[in-house]
Amino acid sequence: MNLDSSRLALLQEFEHNLDPQRPEDSPIPARILGYGEISTVFEIQDAAMDGLAFKRLPLFADEAEITRYRAVYDEYLRLLADPIGLHLPPHGQAVVRGRSGKPVFYIIQRRLPGDSIGHQALRRLPPPEVNRLVRRALREMHKVWAFNRQQSALQVALDGQISNWAIEGFDPAAPHLPDARLWYLDTSTPLFRRNGVEQLDVELFLRSAPSFLVWILRLLFLQDVVDRYYDPHLVAVDLVANFYKEQRPELIPQVVGVVNDFFREEAADLDAAPIREEEVRAYYREDALIWTLYLAMRRLDRFLRVRVLRREYPYILPRRIER
Repeated sequence: MNLDSSRLALLQEFEHNLDPQRPEDSPIPARILGYGEISTVFEIQDAAMDGLAFKRLPLFADEAEITRYRAVYDEYLRLLADPIGLHLPPHGQAVVRGRSGKPVFYIIQRRLPGDSIGHQALRRLPPPEVNRLVRRALREMHKVWAFNRQQSALQVALDGQISNWAIEGFDPAAPHLPDARLWYLDTSTPLFRRNGVEQLDVELFLRSAPSFLVWILRLLFLQDVVDRYYDPHLVAVDLVANFYKEQRPELIPQVVGVVNDFFREEAADLDAAPIREEEVRAYYREDALIWTLYLAMRRLDRFLRVRVLRREYPYILPRRIER
């Protein structure tokens, strides 16, 4: 699903004229589909790009960094699809030049219906169907964890938040979970270890951080954040804690029960400790505080760069994230 020459030229024009502070007001406007803690997913509002979703990574200093990232990204996609067996939407990638002359990497996926994305479906599904969705997501994640247990040379990580899954064939007018596949969406942080060595240069993801925070993020948080995505227990805690962010905290007791039943019954091979509601609550409070402060510091950094230093700020920041 890589772009042909005409659409690649359009993407280059889009990037050259993009206003990261107001992407919807750019000459070729972008409509935001979703915000992550680091990056933004959007559609480019031109007929030639219809049906595509883009994730923009302006993190790279030169072509050599892009080449290294691309090799890791491609291998991660291969591992997730086969031998692990996750379902990934049709996808592609592209590299264009930013106004600064540095390369910008775009991840491209087929745009799925918004109502089918897990956190949107969560607002429509009745509680028993939410339980089914969580169990289905856990079964998909168990494919990764089982792969990791079956051999030691390769260890693969993933972010199992409910917003990273999409339900094939979901009908918002008749909200139930169809017997269809779940798509896994979040591939932009391709974390896997070969013989214990992280293949991704995780320092790349400090590039978007304010320079005055990089040292403390590296010292106190970076390794812990990376490690959590390899740990089934912590991935499950993060999944359940996400229900606070999605404004469905009343579902947490039942979802904790689903996770613990799954660990005890279908995933006994993992020997994963059960999760507790108070653990989920404490995890979310800490995580929300960290990311709220981090976003505030990024906004300060943007203000200093754009308004004081009159320099470019290449990242698209969320307007407001409900927590």
